[in-house]
Amino acid sequence: MRDLMQDWPLRVSTIIDHAAKYHPKRAIISRDVDGTIRRSDWAGIRHGALRVAQALQRLGIRPGDTVGVMAWNTARHLQIWYGVSGAGAVLHTLNPRLFAEQLVYIINHAEDRILMVDPDLLPVIERIAPQLPRIERVIVLADRAAMPRTTLPEVLSHEELLAGADGDFAWVPVDERDACGICYTSGTTGRPKGVVYTHRSNVLHALAANSADMIGLSSCDVVMPVVPLFHANGWALAYSAPMAGAGMIMPGRDLTPAALHEMLEMGATVTAAVPTIWLAMLQHLRAGGLRFSTLKRVIIGGSSCPRAVIEAFQRDYGVQVIHAWGMTETSPLGTAATFTPEIAALDEEGRLDAQTSVGHPPFTVDLKIVDDAGAEQPWDGRTQGRLMIRGPGVVRRYLKGEADAADAEGWFDTGDIATIDANGYVRITDRSKDLIKSGGEWISSIELENWAVAHPQVAEAAAIGVAHPKWGERPVLVVVPVPGTSPSREEILALVAKHVAKWQVPDDVIFMEELPHTATGKISKLDLRRRLAEMNYALSA
Repeated sequence: MRDLMQDWPLRVSTIIDHAAKYHPKRAIISRDVDGTIRRSDWAGIRHGALRVAQALQRLGIRPGDTVGVMAWNTARHLQIWYGVSGAGAVLHTLNPRLFAEQLVYIINHAEDRILMVDPDLLPVIERIAPQLPRIERVIVLADRAAMPRTTLPEVLSHEELLAGADGDFAWVPVDERDACGICYTSGTTGRPKGVVYTHRSNVLHALAANSADMIGLSSCDVVMPVVPLFHANGWALAYSAPMAGAGMIMPGRDLTPAALHEMLEMGATVTAAVPTIWLAMLQHLRAGGLRFSTLKRVIIGGSSCPRAVIEAFQRDYGVQVIHAWGMTETSPLGTAATFTPEIAALDEEGRLDAQTSVGHPPFTVDLKIVDDAGAEQPWDGRTQGRLMIRGPGVVRRYLKGEADAADAEGWFDTGDIATIDANGYVRITDRSKDLIKSGGEWISSIELENWAVAHPQVAEAAAIGVAHPKWGERPVLVVVPVPGTSPSREEILALVAKHVAKWQVPDDVIFMEELPHTATGKISKLDLRRRLAEMNYALSA
């Protein structure tokens, strides 16, 4: 009695088919690059995706070919998202904020044949085009009348691409284990690495993300992904939202607090972005006396979320915060800080403590922490170790890698240092390269940063280790004040001192107008260390 059930391939095209068939009129609201608000629905997005797939096939795109896409979060991008993979090709999302050398490297490394680009981003491609010998054609995501001038040859408008494509097309029936998309790591420790998602891994990951203990989307939700689709698989929201039959709001290129608040007020119930977005949003709300009328949940990931942000959203604005963790290599969701019964039974302070962790994993994700020798460490909430992960949405080998990135048992080293408590809640204490070692003891930069940001006049903070003649290195805080304020060094250190051991309190506070950030919006501590070196900054005994 073996193999008596249907073999139903897990292709991402089944997601958009489901949304269009069972939730056809669910609203998709989108702000174009020029600011125009457009409305569509899942039936319309699917029809547009079929036209894209049909047109790409007519251009000679075949299964396994790679198509590069550099675009903001719009409905047109959603059509391309499903159209490229529906043609059997591989969607390679491109981050316009990368350095030119990195873009050249990843476009050539992925062997992109076609580039699809929003009109305002065309200059990014024009500057590097001579170094892209494999690119056969550039498609600008604009109507013919709105095409910008360009010196590039073989350029088509999106309207011209779709001319003659009526959508009478069948998705290309690739194997569920075939490549579906590529995202590259940020390359902070060397060349960017290509993570290749399969149809199967994306479908399983979206199912896991939609479970009730994770993001838990339903057809009653309206999801606004502020995180760009080119960041870590778009946090899989372009898969999980239509899978649930949820509506979507695509905010476009303008990610200022005022523009985002305007789009959220169009009915969003769930949104997602990195902490820096929400720090700016809180300042905007407070300055304007604004509220949210429909928003219920905000997913915060990408870097550690300060406790003060969680408290403010929940106490002042009635919005639940889901603190999540993941990475490009994990599709990306690995954990979410939702409440199990053990946590729900705690008092408010205990629940907030749990929310400052990154929570527990869904089914399909397995975790452990190990010491430097590889020995598994206890789940006591105190013992730190290297966080290891495995599952169907976790990378096995990077694109064109010579060896597996995971070990023989499938465990992938995330590069994060963490504790896990008896309830399975993970607390990221640092990136392995960002831990501060003072007098032989480790200090968590994340904890110092979070308590510094709790100061009402601190907009952003970074803790780094600075060489010290006695202790090896000591922590120093680099702080960006809230505009119009002047917090003192003593006030910030006094606040931090209330929550950490005396020997962990930073030795100094440095004020800057802004902090350097990576292309994915995270604080670049590498660049910050360079700045301090240029300043000849040093600590004395």
